[in-house]
Amino acid sequence: MSTDETSTVVVKTKPVKKLKPARKQVKAGDVERKETPQTGKEYNIWYNKWAGGDREDNYSNKIANSVQYQEGLGLTRANTTGIRYCCLFYARGCCPYGWECDYLHTLPDPDNALPDSSKDCFARDKFSDYRDDMGGVGSFNRQNRTLYVGRIKETGPGPETEEIVIRHFKEWGEIERIRVLQYRSVAFVTYVSEFGAQFAKEAMACQSLDNDEILNVRWATEDPNPVQKVAEKRRLEEIGQEAIKARMDPRIVDAMRAVRALEDGDMLDDEGEVVEDPESGDPEAKRRRIELPPPQEAASEPSPQPLGLLSADTMEGLKYFAEIRKRNGVSLSVVHPKTIPPKPLTSGLGVADYGSDED
Repeated sequence: MSTDETSTVVVKTKPVKKLKPARKQVKAGDVERKETPQTGKEYNIWYNKWAGGDREDNYSNKIANSVQYQEGLGLTRANTTGIRYCCLFYARGCCPYGWECDYLHTLPDPDNALPDSSKDCFARDKFSDYRDDMGGVGSFNRQNRTLYVGRIKETGPGPETEEIVIRHFKEWGEIERIRVLQYRSVAFVTYVSEFGAQFAKEAMACQSLDNDEILNVRWATEDPNPVQKVAEKRRLEEIGQEAIKARMDPRIVDAMRAVRALEDGDMLDDEGEVVEDPESGDPEAKRRRIELPPPQEAASEPSPQPLGLLSADTMEGLKYFAEIRKRNGVSLSVVHPKTIPPKPLTSGLGVADYGSDED
């Protein structure tokens, strides 16, 4: 004898942990403001450095405040005021305000859109184009979710380096894919959300992985792979469709779907979905057939043809006005213009026709 035994698996969900007030990552007196060392004669306000200086000077020293995500995580004033932007200094690990900060001390939520798309998750204004060195805030003309990570110190094969990069970068958001260029000390990290890439760029700049290196984190250029271009275009179209559908009234969507089905002569079920085969299926199912309306029958009387210079509609209008005048007792009087009789022609020449008496 064989008996079928069914076992049910009970999945216990972890209770949502309530956030506590955020702690101060550093003391206010420990924050040092260092001026940029002068390496040239002109200061470039766009790149925030001296012209003529080496662009790698910023990567010669590691940032002392290593980012500890859980250390400053908590509630701030932004949770009560409704501000959706994150604290830039919290991402860099050096916020001295803690719960008194006016910005969020949490990771950006990819499901909640920011009020202004021309700003990043730290409320910094984006620009129309990227900087030449692909640093800075970024551009609002393209949604960039990929980071360029350079200066990686490789101590093993490619899969080992990839595992190290994933372990350090997955802390800032969900990673879609990662690509490591072996023997080049370079990796490309693509996040699911652009907010995760923005936060990770600031959090991992001038930080180290496992081998005490100093990372060079910048925005990645557009992927030349045609497959990725098509996938990115399809993803943006889906996001746009979902955003439009979320703002539209569902009754308008159902009405437009019914109009389209009416034009195509399709069948819709109770949920508004198109049924491919109307003959097959359960006869008791409630379905409604949307058929095209029958064509209007042509009038039996032929349409009046235009006569002379006036069309048929004009003639009908004149007849209508003539009937109105006839009912009102107004007679149509035709005024003929006065004709001037022509001068009689003379058959011969008279004496008065000559110019002088001698003639």
